[in-house]
Amino acid sequence: MPQITVINQSGEESSVAATVGRTLMETIRDSGFDELLALCGGCCSCATCHVHIDPAFMDKMPKVSEDENDLLDSSDHRNEFSRLSCQIPISDAFEGLKVTIAQED
Repeated sequence: MPQITVINQSGEESSVAATVGRTLMETIRDSGFDELLALCGGCCSCATCHVHIDPAFMDKMPKVSEDENDLLDSSDHRNEFSRLSCQIPISDAFEGLKVTIAQED
């Protein structure tokens, strides 16, 4: 069970245990981070689970789909490390990952 660090919109860091096979969105949401809205529940249709991935882990992420890319384009806070957390399944390779919850649009 990898330990990841979640940084909220205020910059506060919290370490959480992530279950392999669940998504990053489920991990963050179920760990009590209310600012990660995840309104669509993980269907890749709303972009309210937008996060910024630690640059050191970008090569461990699955490829961005066209749908995810289109949704991220709608955010004023998109950067080169932006991902929708609902599209990232947790793996053991995420041990030590830091992820920042993006500001709301």
